[in-house]
Amino acid sequence: MEEKQQSVIYSNDDTMRDEVKVVDLLIVLAQHKRLLLGLPLVAAVLAAVVAMLLPPVYRASTTLLPPQSSSSSASALLSQLGGAASLLSGAAGIKNPSDVYIGMLKSRTVSDKLIKRFDLLKAYETESPEKARLRLNGNTAVTADKSGLIVIEVDDRDRERSAKIANAYVEELMNLTKILAVTDAAQRRLFFERQLTQAKNNLANAEIHLKQVLDTRGMVSVDAETQTVLTTVAQVRAKIAAKEIELNAMQAFVTPNNVEYKRAEEELRSLRAQLGQIENGRPGGARTSTPEGVENIQALRDVKYFQMLYELLAKQYEMARLDEASNSSVIQVLDQAIAPEMRAAPKRTVIVLMAAVLGLIVAVALAFVKEGLARARKRPGGRDEWAELAAHLRFRKTARQK
Repeated sequence: MEEKQQSVIYSNDDTMRDEVKVVDLLIVLAQHKRLLLGLPLVAAVLAAVVAMLLPPVYRASTTLLPPQSSSSSASALLSQLGGAASLLSGAAGIKNPSDVYIGMLKSRTVSDKLIKRFDLLKAYETESPEKARLRLNGNTAVTADKSGLIVIEVDDRDRERSAKIANAYVEELMNLTKILAVTDAAQRRLFFERQLTQAKNNLANAEIHLKQVLDTRGMVSVDAETQTVLTTVAQVRAKIAAKEIELNAMQAFVTPNNVEYKRAEEELRSLRAQLGQIENGRPGGARTSTPEGVENIQALRDVKYFQMLYELLAKQYEMARLDEASNSSVIQVLDQAIAPEMRAAPKRTVIVLMAAVLGLIVAVALAFVKEGLARARKRPGGRDEWAELAAHLRFRKTARQK
């Protein structure tokens, strides 16, 4: 019973001690009420004056709907020509198109064009293109929301220029998409365009070589059987070339142990064996020519081969081009930027409130410091303690410290 009473007495003493501490703090704050009220008020007034003097900044924004990757009928037709086209489409597909377009909008190419277009070196009062580029990037925010829309926000002191720059971002992005292969359809078109150009050059060289051979050796008559063999050889060689292109495309994203890769390799070996049988005059083919016209026949065969390969690639290129044209590759503007009516910065109310809160914190700290100094003067030896603290805070040692 006595222990319980003692514990109750101790707890009451602790509670009273805590209450005394709280009361002491409140007394200190009450003694410096002028400081606690005056300093935040002065800070708020000064912040309001500074906020009024700051130049206004306006924010214009535009919203874009980026192209969405989708399959088309041309892609289906293209995949029927072989595994290379469909595999290339899968490898070149873009999982998140918004990230690609955001990267293009933030590129140095777009920034430099906008700086030149709006004479931002003069507007930003600098002669350094690098500083102007950093200033423009700092005033621009390009983000993608959860729905996949791209939002471009531009801050500027001129409300009209902020809207013009935001809309100019869209224009420059559209110009870039015309020269860069961004979508999967555009990448397929670019791939077959390169192959077609190479086949066209090879065909032109083969025709020139055939003309030179005919001018040197004259015309050589070719019978129907030889013409059939030439056509068959050209077809097989064109299939071999297409299969090699397929394997080259597959090597970029599959391993040699892949089932489709092994199947393509087996088909390529079969086509090469078939070509060897035809060219060597084995069963399944006919001899191509007599010894006198071997060079003529070889030149004609090369022309036939490149013609068929060019036709095959031309069809694939046309399908890829139609796929690119029918694909939703045009950037759509959901909300065009207009000149803002209200300023985005400075936020004067926020500045004033933050200055007042900061002033209050400083005032409370000063109140406790003043109270501590006052009590130290009254306590015996207190002045010496503060003098020692001040001495230790100095960077240069006095003669007494030495």
